[in-house]
Amino acid sequence: MNEMNQKIIDEFRSNGGVVGGPFEGMPVLLFHHVGAKSGQERVNPVAYRKVDGGWAVFASFAGAPNNPAWYYNLLAHPETTIEVGTDTVKVTTREATGAERDAIWEAQKRDAPTFADYEGKAAGRTIPVLIFEPA
Repeated sequence: MNEMNQKIIDEFRSNGGVVGGPFEGMPVLLFHHVGAKSGQERVNPVAYRKVDGGWAVFASFAGAPNNPAWYYNLLAHPETTIEVGTDTVKVTTREATGAERDAIWEAQKRDAPTFADYEGKAAGRTIPVLIFEPA
């Protein structure tokens, strides 16, 4: 996974935030995070959805039955940085809940049906929606 992510990160940075492969046609951002246990700095590419006041990302983990480690890292260290296109933005992370989460999630599934597939594979896990808001 690290090698694949690194290729996407390199492509993102070389092409002003545009990537192909599994993210072809999707808006993608890079987020920086610190391991909740390890303290190690990491960068991950993810699809995002622009929302009022920020960017929504989805801890889908491709439909795995558990949340990705980065979800816990962002909860433990919500102050971080994202790269969107050619911009680098300091942000604070928060988890969307209730009606806000549901509206964002439903719109994402409608516009990117792969996310509906992930939900079907997630064995009843509610896929978290995190919001990056400018700090």
